[in-house]
Amino acid sequence: MKNLAPLLILFSTFTFAQDIIQTKDGDLTITPILHGTLVLEYQEVTIYVDPYGGAEVFEGMNTPDIILITDIHGDHHNQKTLDTLDVSNATFVVPQAVADKMSENWPSSIVVMRNGESKEVKEIKINALPMYNLPESEDSRHTKGRGNGYVLTIADKRIYISGDTEDIPEMRTLKNIDVAFVCMNMPYTMTVEQAADAVAKFQPEVVYPYHYRGRPDMSDTEQFKKLVNEAAPKVEVRLRNWYPE
Repeated sequence: MKNLAPLLILFSTFTFAQDIIQTKDGDLTITPILHGTLVLEYQEVTIYVDPYGGAEVFEGMNTPDIILITDIHGDHHNQKTLDTLDVSNATFVVPQAVADKMSENWPSSIVVMRNGESKEVKEIKINALPMYNLPESEDSRHTKGRGNGYVLTIADKRIYISGDTEDIPEMRTLKNIDVAFVCMNMPYTMTVEQAADAVAKFQPEVVYPYHYRGRPDMSDTEQFKKLVNEAAPKVEVRLRNWYPE
């Protein structure tokens, strides 16, 4: 395992369990926030992923330099939360469907990415990947091409953020992923078994199940860990509390 250590930080009424990953050029800090929301910090760059839950859940965090949004749904593109944050210096990285919903007078810069595109934002390489439901249909909750999963290259580490997806081929064929955030809730994304099987296929060094609020029988993180450990014992499963009181 590549130098992953937990660190507990207290901010106001929220407790953040932070993980530090040592890259070749310094520490990368990972902070689970809420549901599908997380913060990545590397050198002078702070990245918010799908900001949701209001400004209070980010208390103690640096203001964002990059904001990644995966999809149009309110737990990913949450305008109410964005309106409460200081985003004056942030570059938004979004799919076209999200850009279409944002205000015409939005003051921050916006980078629109489509599935398969790769761009560099503030020295972070970002690849946009598909995220969608199976079988593909025009009336599915997540249609192919509308939203983005992302792979971030930060120094020598590759970070995969699944967004809302099912067990799609594009995820199963990922290579050289150091850290993965994989969704797990039905009927919106994947079952526990689907998520664990996909992770066992692409074998990230570390995986966090996230975005798992839903029916309890479809969101059993301990079962996910058990299945991954059995099928891919080299993968480290990190369970975090994504739903603080």
